[in-house]
Amino acid sequence: MYSEILTTISLCFSLALAGNAHEPQSPAAAKIRNILFLFADDMQAEAIGAFGHPVVKTPVLDRLVHEGFSFRQCYIMGSNVPAVCIPSRAMLWSGRNLWRVPNDLANTTTLPELLRKHGYETFITGKWHNGRPSLARSFSQGKAIFLGGMSDHFKVPVFDYDPTGKYPPKDQRLVEGFSSEVFAEAACHFLDSYRGEKPFFLLTSFTAPHDPRTPPGRYATMYDPTKIPMPPNFLPQHPFDIGVSQIRDELLAASPRNSDEIRQHLADYYGMITHMDSQIGKILSALKESPFAQETLIIFSSDNGLAVGQHGLLGKQNLYEHSIRVPLILVGPGIPHGQSSVPVYLHDLFPTICELLGIAPLGDIDARSLVAIIRGTCTEGRPQLLFAYGAEQRAIRQGPWKFIRYRVGNKETFQLFNLTDDPWELQNLVNDPKHAALCQQLRTLLEEECRLQNDPYAN
Repeated sequence: MYSEILTTISLCFSLALAGNAHEPQSPAAAKIRNILFLFADDMQAEAIGAFGHPVVKTPVLDRLVHEGFSFRQCYIMGSNVPAVCIPSRAMLWSGRNLWRVPNDLANTTTLPELLRKHGYETFITGKWHNGRPSLARSFSQGKAIFLGGMSDHFKVPVFDYDPTGKYPPKDQRLVEGFSSEVFAEAACHFLDSYRGEKPFFLLTSFTAPHDPRTPPGRYATMYDPTKIPMPPNFLPQHPFDIGVSQIRDELLAASPRNSDEIRQHLADYYGMITHMDSQIGKILSALKESPFAQETLIIFSSDNGLAVGQHGLLGKQNLYEHSIRVPLILVGPGIPHGQSSVPVYLHDLFPTICELLGIAPLGDIDARSLVAIIRGTCTEGRPQLLFAYGAEQRAIRQGPWKFIRYRVGNKETFQLFNLTDDPWELQNLVNDPKHAALCQQLRTLLEEECRLQNDPYAN
């Protein structure tokens, strides 16, 4: 049965991209007019079959990987609140860093708002977690809009587009069907019915695979938890206090972590991802059947990752790779097949999309366009990336090295990882005497970057 499901999904997606597959084109020949942005919620960067994941099945996303360009080292900068998705999305839609944009995007021009000002039809379905006023400014159409962080996936409270931007409680309704199906149906309806002359920006913002991890139907039993391997960095509990033990995400399983319970969480997590993958296939089929397939850029990413047992953690309120790194795939005219390991930020998409569309980006942003990396004319990114969570955690990445500083109570703790040799972050090298000078160098760099980027806790 499972092989039949995957065959059907794969065939559906093959049909969706038939006629849209392409050899790399020269920038002059390429023409991107529309954007289809597919956005997951809490999806690990590596949870895609084509990236070598040993368990999860994602035939639709695999095909996107094979057709397009992937950034394998794409990061969010972090968060100033436990709901990591709020600042992550605020940074993405504004192109600004963590401390230069309010979480509700007040008085901040968003990417869809900018596109709307340049004559784009902007449509949203799914999650918007940055306030009603910014939603009203950013989008001209919408259906099945979820204003919040999480909900029962089988009873999603949604709004349809309100041109007044008020979205009063009386207009909220519960929809029948699983969340990913509801949002995919709204996106398909837009693609099936839109015949406007304007180019469009279509945001499909899933709430999967965010908990509650309750995959529907056959997807609930698709993965046998007894056959799921534990990640190499699984721990019953984190070796020291990082200040997040009482956050809701960390209370979803018993502590110390039980491997059987974590395997069930992983089975449910993978079921959510594979089901979302199938719904993405439906959207891409609708795109193929529309008049817009040849001129649409498809983007897939997520707002943050998730631990699900790694390092003894469950949530995303940390600065390990599993939580701050996200998938980023682009497919469309003029986008070559390939991948890059250059470390980049997710919010670098703001000027990237602008450049691909020929629109001047805003001047007051921190993001940097990735177009030169995609086209192969540049192989370098920022000299370092800064990461933060709350007041307690800070990290800097430079080359293969990541240095993390924790300040919890009156105690400071440090970690140093070589991500090339140790991608699972198993070996803390901070106390190795041969790395003493490097640790001091990275600590100084971390403090300098915090000051430069207006970190309120810089000292």
